[in-house]
Amino acid sequence: MISQLRIYTINRGMMDQWVKLFHETSIPIMEKHGMKIEWTWVNEQKNQFIWIRSFNDAEDMKAKEAAFGSAPEWKAVLDHVLTHIARLDVQIMEPTR
Repeated sequence: MISQLRIYTINRGMMDQWVKLFHETSIPIMEKHGMKIEWTWVNEQKNQFIWIRSFNDAEDMKAKEAAFGSAPEWKAVLDHVLTHIARLDVQIMEPTR
């Protein structure tokens, strides 16, 4: 298994809108393309949205991200999604056990 720890800094005052958008729009599209969303969190300061998604391996991740990125339903909402995000950081993680 391989996972992505994703940390998004959300524009000031947009966290509530972001959480709703992410759960109602982004997650269903990702799940449609076989991505497993493990967990989502908001930090105490309510300026960072942290989440993890997992794949079988690096090849699976590459294939599913390509399919997701080219999906018409994702392209239709991408500009709106990006208006919420000031910065994004992604760490690829592999289990040690």
